[in-house]
Amino acid sequence: MRCLVFALALLAAAATSARAQDAIPDLKGTWSGKGKSIVFSSHPHHPGSQTAADPPRVRDIEATYIVEGQEGRLAWGRSSSAVANTQEPFAWAIASDNKTIIGADMDGYFRITLISPDSIEKCYAHNGTSPTRSIVATCHVMNRVKP
Repeated sequence: MRCLVFALALLAAAATSARAQDAIPDLKGTWSGKGKSIVFSSHPHHPGSQTAADPPRVRDIEATYIVEGQEGRLAWGRSSSAVANTQEPFAWAIASDNKTIIGADMDGYFRITLISPDSIEKCYAHNGTSPTRSIVATCHVMNRVKP
């Protein structure tokens, strides 16, 4: 009988742990991070007089993403940078592994990996067909800003 009780307790603990791992992450809040971007031409977040025909520039970027809402695996909000307070809308979708996030904003695409509940690696790119005709690529870590 003692073995049966122990086995049931172990099974319950394993089921609780599995459910916690399956929980959809809550992304709501403010995320901030700094990194480097490779940029052809210019863009509000990477100002300058360069054109796509000029050599690329490696630039620092400090970005902030405010996830205003989330419904299940879908999240949305607005982004800005230290250089341009564009308040650009974005939409993200969380994959079934609860760690992979894809998304888009007005001119580019995201591939995000959830590192921990309060840390993500955000990769972002847009191509020369964007309204600014600039080309941008970046990956850097962003952390949730604690109130």
